Amino acid sequence: MALLKLPRAALRLLFGREGSAPAPERWWIVPLFILCTAIAFIPSVLLIDHVFPVDVGRDIGRFIDDIVDWLRDNLAGLFTAIKNVLTWFLIGFEDGLLWLPWPAFMAIVGFVSWVMVSFRMAIFSVVALALVGTVGLWDSAMQTTSLIIVTVTLSIMIAVPFGVWASQSDRIDRVLRPILDAMQTMPSFVYLVPAIAFFSLGNVPAVIATLIYAVPPAVRLTNLGIRELPAETIEAAESFGTTPRQMLMRVKIPLAIPTIMAGVNQTTLMALSMVVIASLVGAGGLGADVNRGLGRIEPGNALLAGTAIVFLAIIVDRITQALAQRQQESIGR
Repeated sequence: MALLKLPRAALRLLFGREGSAPAPERWWIVPLFILCTAIAFIPSVLLIDHVFPVDVGRDIGRFIDDIVDWLRDNLAGLFTAIKNVLTWFLIGFEDGLLWLPWPAFMAIVGFVSWVMVSFRMAIFSVVALALVGTVGLWDSAMQTTSLIIVTVTLSIMIAVPFGVWASQSDRIDRVLRPILDAMQTMPSFVYLVPAIAFFSLGNVPAVIATLIYAVPPAVRLTNLGIRELPAETIEAAESFGTTPRQMLMRVKIPLAIPTIMAGVNQTTLMALSMVVIASLVGAGGLGADVNRGLGRIEPGNALLAGTAIVFLAIIVDRITQALAQRQQESIGR
């Protein structure tokens, strides 16, 4: 629909309103447009082979490669420490989930779904997890769950402070906005390249790549939730003599929790959407099952693993949405 409105906007710009004669004060727009178009065609006329006259792509790429090599050689200890810590957490969560008997895990998820959402959601969660186990994907699902737990936890620890910081400073907001745009629009596969360069293959580069991809929604929604608080509430808190720190910690952040939880929800879903891509660098779990099915031309197995990812996404989505809704009801918004 937005694309359909572009011609109307152009007509209003050129003629004042659709179908009318050019406004006298805008007579210069049409000749200026014709002149710019003519100038744009000059290079096409002069350059017969239509080859761009400058190509510095290889030089820039080589310069970036040199920076990556320098960082890898001089900060190897830091990257090794980060890899060891993340591996320890991943293995710990994975071993814990695999140690937990499957009936206990299903009971816990079903109880949480019942309390947070509804009894019907509890039945769906239990049946969905039972189907995942029935088709032999229980261990893979637990590996994916541990990967998501670590990634989402790190995403929240990074995103919420940056979102709060951006909400308190317009300058920081302007700086972060293009960075977040680039993080969200950059092809996901690009994140795998530096992750492999610094952390080799395995679960750790998968966590790093997923982290970069999943952080922006939580940052944006945290910033938005704090900035869109009612002005009357802020004025009332100021009238009681609250300090800026008290205003932030006891008024703004608690009132913005529903929006922050919506960001957590989006971050979790985006992390799950990276599961298959992360498996390309050695991450296990359901993503590896999907890629294995595709590599062996076994669409049935790939579809089963993909369906298991969908089940996990639905369960997490409904629970986090319900938590955000409860927070919103508790503060009367």
